[in-house]
Amino acid sequence: MPLLSMFRRRNGGRVFRGAGRQAIGIAVAAAGLLLATGNAAAQSSSLLSAEGAPAPTLSRFSWTYQPPQQPRTLRLHDLITVLVDEKTQVIAEGNMDRRKKADGKFVLSDWILLKGWSLIPDPQSAGDPKIAAEMENKYRAESELSTREAMKLRVACEVVDIRPNGTLVIEGRRAILVNNESWEIYVTGTIDPQAILPDNTVLSENVANLRVVKREGGHVRDGYRRGWLLKWLDEHQPF
Repeated sequence: MPLLSMFRRRNGGRVFRGAGRQAIGIAVAAAGLLLATGNAAAQSSSLLSAEGAPAPTLSRFSWTYQPPQQPRTLRLHDLITVLVDEKTQVIAEGNMDRRKKADGKFVLSDWILLKGWSLIPDPQSAGDPKIAAEMENKYRAESELSTREAMKLRVACEVVDIRPNGTLVIEGRRAILVNNESWEIYVTGTIDPQAILPDNTVLSENVANLRVVKREGGHVRDGYRRGWLLKWLDEHQPF
């Protein structure tokens, strides 16, 4: 046996007895056990190989783990901050060239006369009446429009209604008065509770039926506002 030869010490064909004999017996028993099982389980550092051990999670093994914030259960009259960040840009170009020309010549070769109660042919002694006309119309228009607008503000809105499907109807107003200058902002819309960020804010791009109204008043507004006559002229364009 190979294991027995490891602990055998030859000395004239004799084998030492006592402690050596016991060590040999233990080695032989261990070898028999390994041969009976067919394989040996080596030590592994994997936590998945341990039967009955809990699955490794980030909350159990990370020192810097922070549990995620649970979503709020929103109710009526709760406040949500809407981050309005809208940018629009429109570029339009138009060019039209229209030309119209018409020529016409008309000759009246026969006519009638009314004498008494009868109709007779007109001899047209002065000659056949003629009409000649020429019309030419040219119209050319060229236009270019470029507009760019941006609005960025924060408005705290109140939940005024909760739909049966869970969507929230919000409404918010904000008024600022500095000396004689005033700004009034009005925001309404419908949002999905899942679109609300952990800091209790929602982006304006995630608000359905969004309506943002901004009104200004004061000296600055009076400097560029249009009067009623100018509004009428711009609307009807009489010239």
